[in-house]
Amino acid sequence: MSLTGTPFFVALIVATVLMVVGTLVLWAKMRGPQALRWLARLVMIMLCQLTAIGVVAVWINSSYGLYASWSDLLGTDTNNNTIAMPGPPVARAKFNKATQDGVLDTYFRGAHSKLSGQVVVWTPPQYNQPKYRDYRFPVILMLHGVPGSPMSWLEGGSIPSAFQKLMDQRVTHPFLLVMPVVNPGGVDTDCSNLPDRQVATWLSDDVPDLVRHNFRTIDNAKGWGVMGYSTGGFCAAKLPIQYPHVFAAGAALDPDPLTGDPTVIRNTAERDANAPTTLVREALDTVNIFVATSMQDRLSPAVSMERFAQAAENSPVRVKTLLLSKGGHNFTTWGREYVPAFGFLSKQLEAPQPPPKAKPKPKSSKGHEPVPPLHAADVGGASGAGDPAGAGGTADTPTGAKETNDAAGTAGR
Repeated sequence: MSLTGTPFFVALIVATVLMVVGTLVLWAKMRGPQALRWLARLVMIMLCQLTAIGVVAVWINSSYGLYASWSDLLGTDTNNNTIAMPGPPVARAKFNKATQDGVLDTYFRGAHSKLSGQVVVWTPPQYNQPKYRDYRFPVILMLHGVPGSPMSWLEGGSIPSAFQKLMDQRVTHPFLLVMPVVNPGGVDTDCSNLPDRQVATWLSDDVPDLVRHNFRTIDNAKGWGVMGYSTGGFCAAKLPIQYPHVFAAGAALDPDPLTGDPTVIRNTAERDANAPTTLVREALDTVNIFVATSMQDRLSPAVSMERFAQAAENSPVRVKTLLLSKGGHNFTTWGREYVPAFGFLSKQLEAPQPPPKAKPKPKSSKGHEPVPPLHAADVGGASGAGDPAGAGGTADTPTGAKETNDAAGTAGR
């Protein structure tokens, strides 16, 4: 019976109910010496507790994708071979409509990586407005941490409501927010292509294929960016460097150490080859990376961010860093980084674009001009940036904010 399957979850619920009912029925019917009766009652109480805890644990595991299988839970999954993951191809993937917070979600199998997983998509209000029906929109891939799932952005990160708020405050122009699973099958590779699991291909090839097939998107790299927190932040720092023809910019919020995690990729050569600090030294293309962390975040040390920025100094990669004076490794801190992160991506990536015109058309008889590109200044009704917290936190004054090779100016408002 699958660890993440519905039958196992239902069986645990039934077992919990039976344990509670059995305890109530048998409590007063116990026979024998008093010590034996008390021991039997203690065992019944413990069984009730264990089954109840099991229900909660399985529910949490299914919600956040902590363990994909029994072998994954028990540590016996050596991942020596690529798992054959089923799922519909791009052409047959169906998005469920009107889910939580108006997002769409689907499950599909990538043609190139052969991996399968969930993808959640949010479209800005302008996407469905008649006057923008022919516009193509820029995309931000939103990468979650591990453990976690695409739904972590909604449940913990206040996405898309926090992003909608920033649009209303004219901090950012509209983007399609695409939240794919970063560890298909529950196996974390730090978004890297390893011999037995092509996760970088999943994120840089298969997921963009899915989005382009179903939504109006800008086709070139200037219309695509990446943003992530924790493990997703590590990925957001490296994917634009590895795939500059796909992503022109990335924003890493409190990323895992940018030299790589030996517990994720044990082979030293493979780990170094996929570490942002190594990749940036060898970069040949210009991309823009924003990295933020907190002085109090022990899981995302400031020294790692600083070394990454130093490694980029002699490369075409332009890095902007932000160091907060306080904050832990959590959504309260990441929410305070939304304003500079989304502002940075809005400056580096194209605004929604009208369709190209073969020939200039004269004004209509009613005198209407063609609708121009949809920039941040065109969005919302507020003139200022308002509350900088984005997701409900309170932003403090950044400590040690720094630019490296960044010709674009200050991120945010």
